[in-house]
Amino acid sequence: MSPTPIAPGDLQRFPLPRLTHDGDKEDRGEVLVVAGGSGVPGAALLTGLAALRAGAGKLQLAAPLALRVPLGVAAPEAAIVPVPADPQGEIAAHAAEALQDRAALARAVVIGPGMLDEAAAAAVACGLIARAEMAAFVLDAGALPRLAAHAQMTRTLAGRLVITPHAGEMAKLCGCERQAIRDDPLAAALRVSRELGAVVALKGADTYIATPRGEAFLHAGGAVGLATSGSGDVLAGIVGGLLARGADALTATLWGVCIHGAAGGRLTREVGAVGFLARELLEVIAPMIDATPGAAG
Repeated sequence: MSPTPIAPGDLQRFPLPRLTHDGDKEDRGEVLVVAGGSGVPGAALLTGLAALRAGAGKLQLAAPLALRVPLGVAAPEAAIVPVPADPQGEIAAHAAEALQDRAALARAVVIGPGMLDEAAAAAVACGLIARAEMAAFVLDAGALPRLAAHAQMTRTLAGRLVITPHAGEMAKLCGCERQAIRDDPLAAALRVSRELGAVVALKGADTYIATPRGEAFLHAGGAVGLATSGSGDVLAGIVGGLLARGADALTATLWGVCIHGAAGGRLTREVGAVGFLARELLEVIAPMIDATPGAAG
C-alpha cells in the first residue's frame, strides 16, 4: 500500500478541538511528563515546555528530588512532582507509585524522553498504563525498547497511545537490525501499530505514521537540522500537548509531526540548515500551529 502524504496544508481535514474565548486552562487539559533524570535533565524541560507551547493548559514534571528546584526555576509554569531516584540519580522503576494520583489528574502523560534506564522507563510506563482510566499516553525514547513484551497491556488503552520511535528505537522494539527498519519503514510502523494498538510515528527525514486500523501517512522532506539532540523530546511534548487539548491520537500525531517539521523549516530559513537547537523549536511551535488551517477547530 502507499501511505497518504501529509503536510500542514492537509491538516484542515483533521481539525483540532475548538478553542472558546471563555475557556480556561482546565479546558485545555493537563500534561504529566515523566522524563530525564540526572544524566539528561533537560529532556523533561524540552518535553514539558513543548506541551505548553502546543496549547496544553497545565504541566506537571516528574523529577528526582535533587532536580526539583532547578527544574522549577527553569520552568516556573510547571508543578514539579518529586519521585524516587536510583543511586545514579535517574527516575526509579517504582516511581509509578508516586505518580498514580498525579496521572489521574492528567489528560495526557508523556514518558521516556531522556530516561537512560530502559527497564525503569518501561516499569513506570506499565505501572501508569495499568491504572489509566482516561489519560492518553505518548511513549518515547527509553520507554520504547521493552514495550513489545507488554503489548497486551498497551492494547487496553484503546486508541489512547502514541509512540514516537526513530529507526534505532524501532529496531530495539522489534528485535531486529536498524537496517531492516530502514529497508521497509512503512511495514514496520504498520506491524507495530497493530501489535501494540498504538498510533506510531516512525521518525526520520521521512516520517511514517500508522494506525491500528491500517491507515498510513507519510510526512516527507523533514529538515535535516531536526536531527539534533532534544528534537525528539520536543515532538513528544507537542503530541502530548495536543492530546491534552482533546485531540484524538491520530490527529495529535499528524499535527505534531507536521508542526515539528514546519518549525524546523522555519529555523532552517532563519538560522541555517544545521546548527539550530531543540530549545529554539519551542519559540516557533505556537506560531506554526496558529498559521495552520484547522487550528481553531
